[in-house]
Amino acid sequence: MSIQVSRDSEGYLIDPEDWNEDIANELAREEGIELNEKYWPVLNIIRDYYNENQIIPDIRHVMKFLAKEHGYDKKEVKKIIFNLFPYGYVKQACKIAGMKRPRAWSTG
Repeated sequence: MSIQVSRDSEGYLIDPEDWNEDIANELAREEGIELNEKYWPVLNIIRDYYNENQIIPDIRHVMKFLAKEHGYDKKEVKKIIFNLFPYGYVKQACKIAGMKRPRAWSTG
């Protein structure tokens, strides 16, 4: 399967509204990731935050939400996110969640 939506030179979606779960699975495969139930809470938080605020959430917002929802401490959440997305929050989590490439971020 190949993704039939517009993407930039790094593979990020041009329009986050084009995203769906099939596209997420394909983007993940391109990153060497097979999505399972552990990934979807992170991806859904990113999508929900974007849909509400029209901006990509900083990793701190995602970590805070996961810690609150699942009772993890923040260090544990950070470890979980980086185990799921070893090449970083922006490089993999945001891309797979269908976000545009952030212009500049220091959060991975």
